Amino acid sequence: MSDDRSNIFDRQEEFLGIFKKGAEFTRELLTENERLRRKILGVEDQQHEAAQNPDDWEKLRVELIGTIANLKEENRSFRERLVEVEEENRKFADRYVEIEEENNNLANLYVASYQLHSTLDVDEVLKIVIEIVINLIGAEVFAVYLLDGKNEELRVVAAEGVPPSEIPNCPLGKGSLGRAVAATETTCWDATRSDDYTEPIVCIPLLIENRPIGAIAIFSLLQQKEGFTPLDHELFNVLGGHAATALFAARLYGQSERKLNTIQGFLDLLTQ
Repeated sequence: MSDDRSNIFDRQEEFLGIFKKGAEFTRELLTENERLRRKILGVEDQQHEAAQNPDDWEKLRVELIGTIANLKEENRSFRERLVEVEEENRKFADRYVEIEEENNNLANLYVASYQLHSTLDVDEVLKIVIEIVINLIGAEVFAVYLLDGKNEELRVVAAEGVPPSEIPNCPLGKGSLGRAVAATETTCWDATRSDDYTEPIVCIPLLIENRPIGAIAIFSLLQQKEGFTPLDHELFNVLGGHAATALFAARLYGQSERKLNTIQGFLDLLTQ
């Protein structure tokens, strides 16, 4: 998860940079406001002196006209800059919300990844994978496959939204799903719901050292999720690696336990 932590720090640096830029611009506005205040005080002093000497009224009138014109231009310029600042603040607020959401999702993913590697029970690992796909990716209907190496076939071992029996197994290298897994590439075709369980909208290969051991196929998204974001694609890649490692370790442990029990049973028979 070092890459995930690095992403969080990078986003925090970006957030601080935007904040410092806003603070610097605010200081500029305060400095300019102080300059204009002093200028107005100077004009008021000139008016007071002119009231004492009538011969200076015409000169003061010309100066005031010029000052008013300059102030109007400065006012227009500041209004334009204010609009720019408001737009920057809006973007800043939007980006802040995005960063908060990304940080929250990455934190959730870190916790979920820890849970994935906290058990060596295949059924428990599959439950955790399903929870991650629902809560972090927002999938409604999807399936988890494991590769049968002997028959070169992806077999459904878990599903959400429909019974696993309704989703067919898939030969490796055939069909959209089989070709994507064989190519070891996460593939996103479309966010539109697919009722054809041989044509998913997303395929996430589960890879160990770039070799497939299974896949996650998504067929539809939750109603409130309109499409995929760049963060979703990051989640696809991270999930593909962590889920594969957890499932592979759990299967090896299960196989070793069965062999151990068989040997122990055989030894018990010999010692009777």
